[in-house]
Amino acid sequence: MKPLIEVTQLTKAYDKKEVLHGITFEIKQGEILCLLGPNGAAKSTTINMLCGSLSFDQGKILYKGQSIQQQKKAFKAELGMVPQDLAIYEDLSAEQNVRFFASLYGLKGEALKEGINFALESVGLLEHRKEKARTFSGGMKRRLNIACAIAHHPTLLIMDEPTVGIDPQSRNHILQSIRKMQTAGMTILYTTHYMEEVEEISTRIIIMDHGSIIAEGTKEELKGKNQERKILVELENPHAQTFDDFYQIEGIKDISLSQNNLTITAIKGIENLDHIIQSLLQRKEKIQNIAIQTDNLETVFLDLTGRSLRD
Repeated sequence: MKPLIEVTQLTKAYDKKEVLHGITFEIKQGEILCLLGPNGAAKSTTINMLCGSLSFDQGKILYKGQSIQQQKKAFKAELGMVPQDLAIYEDLSAEQNVRFFASLYGLKGEALKEGINFALESVGLLEHRKEKARTFSGGMKRRLNIACAIAHHPTLLIMDEPTVGIDPQSRNHILQSIRKMQTAGMTILYTTHYMEEVEEISTRIIIMDHGSIIAEGTKEELKGKNQERKILVELENPHAQTFDDFYQIEGIKDISLSQNNLTITAIKGIENLDHIIQSLLQRKEKIQNIAIQTDNLETVFLDLTGRSLRD
């Protein structure tokens, strides 16, 4: 996939304190790129600069190979933005909301009519087009928020936490809509605090923390970078309070006991489960259950940032 957006050595400072430290990345045509990071990672700063609503101190942003600063009008005409806060008019109908925002992009006549139908159908609100936004549920308002950003068929769609505070059914509806929009040719930059969404829709992932990019890749690539595995052992009334002698087993990096649960961190690729079980039996410990924690994005994120995505 060709890069649609190229960001190179982007920096930003507030009151002489640098909050963005020369980040470099690409957004490829046709992908769903999930931008993740704990609070304070500078995701919002990055998004605002991509939208052109915030200046940057150094670096460059190219859109289709040219600086966005030299083609502001053309770039914004092909950009769709779904903000975290709702940007709809409660006293207007769904159709009137979409019509208003679509008209800001110069849509008229048949193009406007087609854009409104496309947007409302994409988010499942076509049957509710005449209803006022104030009568909608929180999830429907979120979907209308998206519809207002896509009637002009943007090439690049930026979605900043579009599923905050909604029910699971509405969330699933939005995720399905995003996949349809990708199929329709849109490139999507997506931020969220729900890792299950990332698992479901991401083509590629960038993880930020403290104004820097600390990891990027596909789900599989990020999971593969984890060189450790956790072995979870449930015991019946452990005889000892310490299991320090287990460090003598090859590949063991860390051991912790919480009530009846023994957590063992081991190096991947070193098969030592049989030695662990043998050592427990020699101690006359009664094993209730053993499980090996599978790799997932949440554990990868926690290992990289020291925090969970929702912290």
